[in-house]
Amino acid sequence: MRALALQTGPATEVLSVLDAKAHLRVTTADEDAYIEALVGASRTWFEEQTSRALITQTWDLWLDGWPFAREIELPRPPLQTVTSIVYYDQDDAEATFASSNYLVDADATIGRVILNATASWPTTSLRPAKGVRVRFVAGQGDDVTDVSEIDRMAVRLLVSHFFELREPMVTGTIISEVPMGLRSIIWRDRAQRTL
Repeated sequence: MRALALQTGPATEVLSVLDAKAHLRVTTADEDAYIEALVGASRTWFEEQTSRALITQTWDLWLDGWPFAREIELPRPPLQTVTSIVYYDQDDAEATFASSNYLVDADATIGRVILNATASWPTTSLRPAKGVRVRFVAGQGDDVTDVSEIDRMAVRLLVSHFFELREPMVTGTIISEVPMGLRSIIWRDRAQRTL
């Protein structure tokens, strides 16, 4: 079993309120707080749909046990670094798996931890659930300018979509799905994960 938990979210958003307002053609400050909330929600939705990380964030990947393979794939690309790998024995005592035992492949489409040729996973009996935690940092970078313009445009399109359609359904109107251009960007990002 695998579980993923966000430890530290992005320190900034992919769009400023000013940028979002320019895209929306909003000139007053009346809805600034709402637009700011939409930016965060839109980034989160986009990241969930693409299984990617835009701005730098820290995640914990929990595993019930060590993998049979010699590697662990880390979700939410692009991977920046692996902070630590810790494991918990049956008495809940924590131990750190030394970084000298593995290589971090952050250049792969999906980042991974690979055992060195002479290393093996510990043989300690682990607790029954969440016996291994891999803490890692993912994202395109710390700053808005590190995020690809196409991903920033996707968040702009989502902000616009949610801003215009504040209700899930209004009687007497045609229900609008996520715009086609946005769906294309999402599928592009998903396809990159399978390269």
